[in-house]
Amino acid sequence: MLNKLLNLVAACFLMQALNLSAQEAQPMQNNAAVEVQVQRLSTQLRCLVCQNQTLADSHAALAQDLVQEIREMAAKGMSDQEIIDYLVARYGDFVRYRPPLKASTVLLWLGPFALLLIGGFGLFLQLRRRQTMASDAPLTAEETRKVRELLNK
Repeated sequence: MLNKLLNLVAACFLMQALNLSAQEAQPMQNNAAVEVQVQRLSTQLRCLVCQNQTLADSHAALAQDLVQEIREMAAKGMSDQEIIDYLVARYGDFVRYRPPLKASTVLLWLGPFALLLIGGFGLFLQLRRRQTMASDAPLTAEETRKVRELLNK
């Protein structure tokens, strides 16, 4: 009997501890326009933790904090550009998922094309060299004899 009572008390404490650790869901804003703006900006800005995901795709705590910060700025009536400018001033162009083309990001935008051109040019040179090597030297009489011997075996 005492064992059952202790198990019941322990179960009650465990359920209370689980209840305390659960967080309540954050309600959506009453203003649908603010939520549309938050969703639009969340797809344009990069998660600073994940780095290859937008804020909308990320589940990192920092990404959720940034979305909440965007929501608060949008609720104050700030425009998309004002919010983006604020975040760029705070975190740099890295926070943008598609950074603008300017002097500091030109390598980021043109680098892949430059590598593709260099690789294509290198492949062209390699194929040309291989073609030249194969057609330059005809077989000597000794090499021709050895080839015939190997083919006749």
